[in-house]
Amino acid sequence: MITFLQGVLSESLPTQIVVDVGGVGYQVIIPLSSYDRLPAAGAPVKVLTHLQVREDAHILYGFMSVPERDLFRLLVNNVSGIGPKMALSVLSGMSVSTFKNAVVSNDISSLSKISGVGKKTAERMVLELRDKLGVAATWEAASSSHAPTPDEVAISDAVLALISLGYKQVDAHKAIKQIYKPGSAAPPAEDLVRLALKILA
Repeated sequence: MITFLQGVLSESLPTQIVVDVGGVGYQVIIPLSSYDRLPAAGAPVKVLTHLQVREDAHILYGFMSVPERDLFRLLVNNVSGIGPKMALSVLSGMSVSTFKNAVVSNDISSLSKISGVGKKTAERMVLELRDKLGVAATWEAASSSHAPTPDEVAISDAVLALISLGYKQVDAHKAIKQIYKPGSAAPPAEDLVRLALKILA
């Protein structure tokens, strides 16, 4: 099992990257949440990975944080009908902490706004993840100390708002990334949406 890659970021696109490890280029499929945290091309990078072995291919999925990879595996392994593609869509649609809080609070409305996730799938995610032994209790106990930061909430709300207006997740994230720089305070969600709409227009 390949658990991480450490090398140089050779290429980066919103949905995939190439990491040069000792002269070997590894293609890695990533969620938009990880794309937002990537360094510039040519810079050193460490990517956590999950290897999916199929009859016709070995596919590497990459993540910039442990919680992202953990949630990806939780969705793929424990929710019926959810494969890697939809799990990546979930990670691209909202932050890990926002997703966990949505599950704990039975917020079907927010979950169903994620691209590719309808109401039935959102309900199944809540039901099957809450029923996992210890998962709901752990999230509830941690929710007060690991609640989403105001910046995470604003960014997540802005992305979901843009998606609801008909924009693709990739385009919404790219627009938000142009506005919000990590380390600075994020504007309110309404301002992020307004500025993003100018970029998208």
